[in-house]
Amino acid sequence: MRWSKVAVLALIAAAVALAAVLTVAPVFRNNQYTQKYLPLIKGISLGLDLQGGVHVVLEAKDTPEAKVTAEAMRQLRAVIQNRVDEFNVREPVIQQQGERRLIVELAGIGDPEEAVNSMVKTAFLEFKTPDGKTVVTGKDLKDAQEARDPASGAVEVNLTFNDEGAKKFAQATKENVGRQIAILLDGKVLQSPTVQEPITNGKARITGYQSLEEAHRIAILLRSGALPLKVEVVEKRSVGPSLGADSLARSKHAGVVGITAILVFMLIYYRLPGLVANFALAIYTIIVLWAFSGFHVTMTLPGIAGFLLSLGIAVDANVIIFERIKEELRGGKSLRAAIDAGFKRGFVAVFDANATTVLAALVLLFLAPSNIKGFAVTLIIGIAASMFTAISMTRWLLHLVAATNLVKNPKYFGA
Repeated sequence: MRWSKVAVLALIAAAVALAAVLTVAPVFRNNQYTQKYLPLIKGISLGLDLQGGVHVVLEAKDTPEAKVTAEAMRQLRAVIQNRVDEFNVREPVIQQQGERRLIVELAGIGDPEEAVNSMVKTAFLEFKTPDGKTVVTGKDLKDAQEARDPASGAVEVNLTFNDEGAKKFAQATKENVGRQIAILLDGKVLQSPTVQEPITNGKARITGYQSLEEAHRIAILLRSGALPLKVEVVEKRSVGPSLGADSLARSKHAGVVGITAILVFMLIYYRLPGLVANFALAIYTIIVLWAFSGFHVTMTLPGIAGFLLSLGIAVDANVIIFERIKEELRGGKSLRAAIDAGFKRGFVAVFDANATTVLAALVLLFLAPSNIKGFAVTLIIGIAASMFTAISMTRWLLHLVAATNLVKNPKYFGA
């Protein structure tokens, strides 16, 4: 029975070692081999402060033609999103701040200046005949709304032109019955509907959508092309690729040094429980990195700080519990009884500390600027994992060690 417990511990150690290699290798080796066989690297994106990029704050201004409204900001965001998609940037950040501002973060962008210029240029909507002639533009479009046909229930987009646009569109549809009129936004074809009959009332329908959501997206893009919304760049911050790579290398170095120091301290000061805690911390690190990959966390410098802080919190939980175990051993309890009593007495303090930290992280997550949210996300994930490893995993491993009866002297438990 005793040796079966030893065998279980050996298997756990081997499994943790293997999982650690498979987990950490792609973090430190971003090449074709690790991306193919160790896909963890695909799930964790690097923020612009770690791989370079641009952070832009755009502010919308009122014009005589249109005022800045909530609907206008939604249209502006749709246009910016449409243009950012052309850059093939992985997980760009586009979010509204206040009533008039948009924050755009593009990580890994090659030419930040060109990217910013492409985002803020005036959206240009045009309708072209098959021979390439522009018949109407965005300034001729009054409105575009998604809807369902009352009779058939088919999804469609209803276009309404102003007086001048209605005349131009009527002439164009008369001349192109049975032919396609392409709709382009910023030179990119959105759709090419076929003219079924002359449209003379200034109202047109575009059909053939699979869902109302798809029609809504197209309607927003069409309305956006007609909106003369002035946008100014109020803040622009670029991070070069070399600076981002240097920050990433320094972060990895700091993480290795910090984790190594923690493992050595736990082993020297708490001895056998410290060794068990180190195994639990290895499992904790694996769980956290897998969670980052599963949730597609974008890792930034604040995010790395949150991860390392959560690692310290996980160690702190072990320290509290181990000190309680030492007190119970000094009081004359048996090893198994001391382990149970130590975890029971230490749980309340560990839970209270972690709960208050999570509350603070939630405040940061919902109220802090975007560059701080990564810190809150990684901290919350780390604390959740630390509660599992410190309370459940470490306790189970210590009971397993005690069941082997190989170590009975309290001094090997730091007492």
